[in-house]
Amino acid sequence: MNPPSGVTVLLFGPAREAAGCSRTVVELSTPVTAATVVDALSTAHPNLAPLLGRSRLVVNQHYVEPDVSIGPDDEVAIIPPVSGG
Repeated sequence: MNPPSGVTVLLFGPAREAAGCSRTVVELSTPVTAATVVDALSTAHPNLAPLLGRSRLVVNQHYVEPDVSIGPDDEVAIIPPVSGG
């Protein structure tokens, strides 16, 4: 097993409200992918889990797919769906 890696995730809007914080750290065994971050967030913050399936993961200010690798210095954010009029 590889050593754990702490990934800080920024949360905005409804994601922040569901988790009760604007940022959280998830500890994961390497290699870390976008999908493993989302899974860890679901476990660490169960109230956030229903929103994650509709949210996008952003790494270094770019939307990413679930298989993208995430490094320890990457900026990671959850962007929940947005609606407006």
